[in-house]
Amino acid sequence: MGPKPRFIDIHVVQPVPYANLNRDDTNSVKSMLYGDALRTRISSQSWKRAVREHFQDTLGGNALRTRRIGERVTETLRDRGWDRALAERAGAHVAAGSSIKWEVAKGKDKQPITNKVLTNALVYLPEDAVEELADIAEAHKDKLTADFTGKGKNKPESALKGKIDKILVKRNGVINLFGRMLTEVDQASVDGAVQVAHAFTTHTTEVELDYFAAVDDVTEAKGDETGSGHMGTAEFSTGTFYRFATVDLEELIKNLSDDSDIALDAARELAGQFLLSFIESLPQAKKNSTAPHTIPHLVHVAVRSDRPLSFAAAFEEPVRPAEHGGYVARSVQGIDAYSKAANTLLGPDRVVHAAHASLQFDKLEHLGERHSSFHALVTAAVDIALAEAPQ
Repeated sequence: MGPKPRFIDIHVVQPVPYANLNRDDTNSVKSMLYGDALRTRISSQSWKRAVREHFQDTLGGNALRTRRIGERVTETLRDRGWDRALAERAGAHVAAGSSIKWEVAKGKDKQPITNKVLTNALVYLPEDAVEELADIAEAHKDKLTADFTGKGKNKPESALKGKIDKILVKRNGVINLFGRMLTEVDQASVDGAVQVAHAFTTHTTEVELDYFAAVDDVTEAKGDETGSGHMGTAEFSTGTFYRFATVDLEELIKNLSDDSDIALDAARELAGQFLLSFIESLPQAKKNSTAPHTIPHLVHVAVRSDRPLSFAAAFEEPVRPAEHGGYVARSVQGIDAYSKAANTLLGPDRVVHAAHASLQFDKLEHLGERHSSFHALVTAAVDIALAEAPQ
């Protein structure tokens, strides 16, 4: 019997044209210094959110992340015909009824807004759990008498105290996959089964400043003045990115169910869709002005028995452009060469399965069998990984 699969690693090489997919707090392109060379970077949080949204759009089972859970309950109760004032009070009782610390929201004048309660931590729960929270409020409608005004140090106690946490521990596929950090509620935290690295360019990049102007249509039509109604600059860059993520099958199956058959089927669906969403997703910053909707030129998937293995070190020395320009081909060659070297050092028996799908590269000797499509690549990897899944 060979080694048991534990991790599914996914490596992506993807060129992105003129764009700023992930800005910092000053609207600048995010960057990193690696191998003493400046690279464009896209944070793992940014790309993970894009993956999660693509995942939910495709597979359903949405999850909601918010501090304003009370407001969502208020909306639900309003849809059920509740009076606005009572619905807002009920939403405040729900938000204040869990073990999470809370505060009353303040308006622009810095004054507390009655019955608008925010949890201090982000609540992350299945979207359909909002209906269950509304059901609890409805079942205790006659007890929802206290208003939450935020005045004074003594906060009122929610009439729903002790009844909300049982809903906040609920989870669905996306939470089992991506995890949840909620230490204030017992048994609500979930260790994520996926790990996503920051994406970075395989080569040195430079930030470009784009000067732009917006014409005022009214003044232009009247001929009253020339020039623009608004001027400014924005930062952009271009590059070929290396992206990496891994799925911990053991953690995923543990998160799903005590019933191994049910867990195995769910793990197959969730892991497969995560890999496809990781391949096809793209952060959406400045999409209307750049439309940078490329696809990966190479996707390599490896099922490993030992530990995840990133190929980021293949690009510690930045890739140099080809003779006539371009970084993709040499980046792909770097992946192929590093895969051979790293797996030789670690021992090839740790790789249970390896394969790739690429746009135009035929002679990749160390990335396993070539598949004709991303879907075929992912399906084969997941089937092999879960044929003898960790228990």
